[in-house]
Formats: sequence, C-alpha cells, structure tokens
Amino acid sequence: MNHEYTEAEKKERDWFQALPKAELHCHLDGSLPRHTVRRLGKQAGLALPETEEELAAALTVPADCRTLKEYLDCFSLPISCLQTYDALYTAAYDTAKAAFEEGTIYQELRFAPVFSAHEGFTQEDVVRAVRDGLKQAEADLGMHTGILLCGMRHFEPEKNLEIPALAEKFLGDGVCGIDMAGDEKAYPPELHNKMFSLAAEMEIPFTIHAGECHSAENVRTCVLMGARRIGHGIAMAGAEEIEKLCRERKIAVEMCPTSNFQTKAVENRSDYPIRRFLDQGLAVTVNTDNRTVSGTSMTEELFLLHSQFGVTKEEAVQMTENAVRAAFAGEEVKKALLGKLEEFWRRTELVSGR
Repeated sequence: MNHEYTEAEKKERDWFQALPKAELHCHLDGSLPRHTVRRLGKQAGLALPETEEELAAALTVPADCRTLKEYLDCFSLPISCLQTYDALYTAAYDTAKAAFEEGTIYQELRFAPVFSAHEGFTQEDVVRAVRDGLKQAEADLGMHTGILLCGMRHFEPEKNLEIPALAEKFLGDGVCGIDMAGDEKAYPPELHNKMFSLAAEMEIPFTIHAGECHSAENVRTCVLMGARRIGHGIAMAGAEEIEKLCRERKIAVEMCPTSNFQTKAVENRSDYPIRRFLDQGLAVTVNTDNRTVSGTSMTEELFLLHSQFGVTKEEAVQMTENAVRAAFAGEEVKKALLGKLEEFWRRTELVSGR
C-alpha cells in the first residue's frame, strides 16, 4: 500500500485509522503479513522469492488482474505455509495483530481447513491451531475474533457436509459460523444446499459468497437458503426485488471495494454500488477480503470510499455499527464493541444529532 497522500488527506485518513473497526470478511490465507510468509516459508523449506519486492509480487494480485479465478491464483504460496499447528497458530496471531494495529477491534477470519489437513494432521487440528492463535491475540491485544469455516464450491457436495459437523464441535469455542467460497461463476450456490440445510438444523450461522460474478439470482438463492450475510453482493445492484428482500430480512452485505475492482465484480469503478446500497437502506459493511492479496487494510478501504465515492464519516460509523450488529458474536461482545464505537463518537463529536 504505497499511497502518496497530501497533508489534508493524511489528516482525514488518520480519522479512519482511529475509528474502531469491525471486519466480517477476511480470508486468513489471503491476509498473512509478508514477514509471516517469509518466516513460515523458510521454516517449511519452501523456495521463496529472494527480495521483498519479488515476495510482494508473488502475494499480491497484479494490476492487470482480469477475473476472480486469476485473483485466486495468489493463494498457493500462503496455503503452502499453513501446514502445521505452529504455522497456523502464528499465522492467525500475526494476521489478527496486523488488523488490530490499524484499528480493527473485531475480526472474523475465514479459511478452508481442508487445505491445511493431511495425514497425521486433521481438520480438527487445523481449527484448533487457528483458534489457539486467535485466543492468544485476544488475550494480548484486547480485541475480539471469530472463525468462519469455509466449504469450497468445486468440492463434491457430500465433501462439504464435513464443514457444519466440524463447526459444531468448535461453535462458541473460536468458531462462530461457516461460509462457502471459491469460483462462484462455475459453481452456483444451490449445488451445496445440503450443507446449508444441515447448518440451519444445527443452528450454525452462515454467510455465503454471492453476487461477485455478475449473478443477482445467486444472492436471492443464498438468502432463501438462510444466509444471514452475503459476501460481496455486488450483482444485486438495481435488482430491486432482491435488494428489497435483503433489506426486509436485514441481510448484511459484506462489501470489499478493492477486491471487487480487482476481480472485476464491477467493470467500471463509477458503477460501484456503495451509494445505491446505502441509499436503499441495506446493511452495508466494509471489509478487506484479503489484506495481502489485495494490498489493503480496513483503514484504506474506508478512506477509499470516503475520498473517492462520497461516503461520509457518519456513514462510515454506521457501516461499522452494521458490522457489529451482523457479527456472529455473542451479545456481550457486541455490547462491548458498540460501547467503544459510542466512546469514539463522543470524542469526535459525531454523536450530536443522532
């Protein structure tokens, strides 16, 4: 994130840095700090790029990225680093710490445990390692975290039934919900209806990636399957019935601006529907998606929306509140987070008139 800001822009950006932020949509394997990849890769005996510039290029999506599939190619190196308890523990801790250091006080990290499991190291072991790393981050930093376990779209539906069962074992002990990720265009959500029916029976909250690949109907399908949040949701812009469905059911929309531009979820930046969604009364939230792959942070995402898309500071606070209320966290955690937001509002005098 090598941005050059004027003094006035720096002052504005500092406000967003200070804002206590809540992030709902962040992939662990796409968000490892580069120094963590360097250390874990060396420990694993991987062949790593020699210079920091080359490592950054390997981990960050190219400027000429054309598709979501091409975007996903950047995940192979980080996943190769995440094959042991110690590596996963460290990755979870370091990623949460990096988020906390730029003002994020609540973060849900999502990942597919199957990609780190192998003989002698089960998916339960994978989840336990990430949970332990996040618990240590909570203890050291005073932040709150949660884990979302991902099924993968290209898997056979029966394979993904392992995810609700795995989540149930850790629900309330690190894990807060589940998700479905991967190539949305090739594998629409209804292929995995059984997974989410099972999750609903188990009372496991879930979000689903949808509307990232130009299909508004995928958003409708996911809401009707019981998703409480939608990852991205871009394609439903202008589909008034689907927008109304999400508004009436209070479905939170996990928007990830920089990632959406990179994956071509919107072809033109001028078409980004943040203003429409806010004006439609949707429960918009702002997220990074992948901090390292997209080369961004929560501060950068919010400042981008403020400086280039006309999102006001009051709206940034409202979207943060939306994220807290939509979090798959306990009521006591939400109360504590909202308290920190209220304190911030008082300090910055944004609370007047609300």
